[in-house]
Amino acid sequence: MEVIRELCSFEGRRAGTDAERRAANWLATRLRDGGRRAHVEPTYVHPQYGLVHALHCALAFAGSLVAIVQPAVGFGLVLLAAVSMYLDLNGRFYLLRRLFFRRASQNVVARGRNPDAPARVFICAHYDSARSGAAFQPRRVARASRLSARLGLPLAPFRILFWSVAILLPILGARLAGIDSGLISLLQLIPTLILLIGVFLLTDIELSDVVPGANDNASGVATALSLADELDSDPPENLDVWVLLTGGEECQMEGMRSFVRSHRKSIDRENSYFIVLDAVGAGSVRYETGEGLAVTYDLDRRLVELCAAIADADRDNGNRFKAKPLRQGFATDALPARIAKLRATAITCLGDGSLLPANYHRPEDVPKRIDRGALDRAHDFTLELTRALDRDVGRRASR
Repeated sequence: MEVIRELCSFEGRRAGTDAERRAANWLATRLRDGGRRAHVEPTYVHPQYGLVHALHCALAFAGSLVAIVQPAVGFGLVLLAAVSMYLDLNGRFYLLRRLFFRRASQNVVARGRNPDAPARVFICAHYDSARSGAAFQPRRVARASRLSARLGLPLAPFRILFWSVAILLPILGARLAGIDSGLISLLQLIPTLILLIGVFLLTDIELSDVVPGANDNASGVATALSLADELDSDPPENLDVWVLLTGGEECQMEGMRSFVRSHRKSIDRENSYFIVLDAVGAGSVRYETGEGLAVTYDLDRRLVELCAAIADADRDNGNRFKAKPLRQGFATDALPARIAKLRATAITCLGDGSLLPANYHRPEDVPKRIDRGALDRAHDFTLELTRALDRDVGRRASR
């Protein structure tokens, strides 16, 4: 709780701000005081993700209108928006995002103390905070949660917007082929209106205030630091434990994307594991099996199997964690690691039936609303996961 309160005192620590930089330096100092070799790695991010995707939606909306009189031109505009948005949401390559200014950000990296270990584990959490907006009002989130539960689909705003753009392509392709009817116009109208709504909602996010970010994600940072202290006092035999605190996560994981790209030559894909802690300050434990903003990517099978084994054992012993698998249409820092073909999963906490963490991107996300019991559950579950991974690596190394 001390770490959460201190981190929230850096008000407005949005990606690329001076407050984010000061928070990073404070975290690095705290890690050094704990005996770790910590350093701050500079990077650059595009903090205006709302405007980036508002431009995608506006371009596709314009293409849909232009296609009525010039099908080829309209189809080309929508195709450009779809390709750029897909690559952007997956962090693979930036097209339209490059039109926006960059800001300096940083990752805090603390190397492990056992470099000769057969495997390396990264305990990860992001320390920047996000903007609010009308899209995150509690009533809208509650309705979206109920709809997602009924449909059995991992609904999320960016997934809806991306697929609205993608659905326009075959419809405009029909216009390009000379097919024009009332049915085509009706089918075209629905995704076009969704994109128009998306432009307003995304622009509203960029005009909103930065939230305190106690749950998302000072809670994850505090848990990561606590785990690092505990694993330093009783170190695993077969794991080199690193701490990675990323900036720029709230502009769609640009900090983690930068880290895995700059360290890709030194990271052993088979023997490196990323455990991401994100919004663990309220609710019950959820371990992610898949995530993605545009499409769903499966996370590391072995880490998921270990999480499932811990959850099964816990259910037979009081069910303290109430841990369940989670497959969602949002994304954490586990996604850039997964895109880079690294082994990753994420640990979060959610209320029953909730689509998003408590007070997600809301001004109410303050330290006094943190549930200490949830912090303990996430901490102990992740500690058990690390111990189980240590034993698993040891067995494979002995063989």
